[in-house]
Amino acid sequence: MIDEHMPVFIGSGLRLAVPIIFAATGEMLSERAGVLNLSLDGMMLMSAFTAALASWATGSPLIGVAAGVLVATAVAGAQAVLSVTLRANQLVVGIGFNILALGSTTFLYREIFGPLSRDPIPGFAQLNLPWLVHIPVIGPALANQTGLAYVSILMVVVTWLILKYTSFGLAVRAVGEDPRAADKAGISVARTRYLGVLYAGILAGLGGAFMSVADSNTFTENMTKGAGYLAITAVIFGGWNPWYTLAACLLFGFATALQFLVPALQLDVPVALLLLLPYLLALVAIAGFVGKSRQPSALTIPFERGG
Repeated sequence: MIDEHMPVFIGSGLRLAVPIIFAATGEMLSERAGVLNLSLDGMMLMSAFTAALASWATGSPLIGVAAGVLVATAVAGAQAVLSVTLRANQLVVGIGFNILALGSTTFLYREIFGPLSRDPIPGFAQLNLPWLVHIPVIGPALANQTGLAYVSILMVVVTWLILKYTSFGLAVRAVGEDPRAADKAGISVARTRYLGVLYAGILAGLGGAFMSVADSNTFTENMTKGAGYLAITAVIFGGWNPWYTLAACLLFGFATALQFLVPALQLDVPVALLLLLPYLLALVAIAGFVGKSRQPSALTIPFERGG
C-alpha cells in the first residue's frame, strides 16, 4: 500500500522543501559573512504577498516572481543598513522586520483580496520532464515539479561554487571568520556583508514567491508558517555547509509531507503532531547541533573599522 503513495509523498516533500532550500542557501552565505538575517521569514512573506499581487494584477507569474524578489531584496537592503552600517543588534532587527511583514501583509491582503479570499492567481505549471520518469523511485516525483524547484537545486550548486572557487567566496569566508584581518588584507568588510545580505534577500524572495505562484497559486495570511526560521535552523543543522544544509532542508520538507502520507496510510497518528513535527525536528536540531557545529567566528558581531 505504501508503494502507491511513495511517488506522491516524495513529490510533496521536494515541493515543500523548495522555499526552505532557497532561503537557507542564501542565508548560509550571509551567515558565512557574519550577518544573521532573522528577518528571513519576513522577507519570504512579503515576497509571497507581492508575487501573488503582481501575478494577479498582470496575469504573469514571471512578473510576480520578479516583483516578489525586488521587495525581498529591498527588505534585505534595509536589514543590511541597520545591521552592517548602523551596527544594530541583528536579532532585534530581524524580529522587528518579521512583525512588520506579518502585520503589513495581513492588512493589505484583507484590504485588497478580502479576509476570506482564496481566489486562485496565475501560477507556473509543472514542467513534466519525461526523461526523469525512468529514474527508480524518485523519478516520477522529480519529473513533476515547477521550474523554480529545479532552480532551487541549481542555486545550491551556484552558491557552493561561489564559496569554494571565487574571490568573493574567499572574501565571505575571511570576513565571517576574522573581519579585522580581512580588512587589513584590503577586503571591504561592509561591501562583502552587504552583498551577502542582499544575496540572502534575493533567494528568500524566490522562496517566498514560489509559495504563492508556483505551489499554492494563492496567498493566505502568514503563509510562510515559520519557513524562514526552519531555513535558519537548516543552516545550523547543516554546519554552514551547502550540501548538508540542503539535506537538512529536505528533511524538514519530508517531515512536513508526512501530514499527507500518514492519513493516506490510515495510521492513527494525531494530525496536530504531524503538523508540529518539522518544528520539533528543528528544536532537536538546535539543541543537538548548536554546540557541536562550528559557526563562523564573527557571526552577529558588528565590525567597526579602526575600533
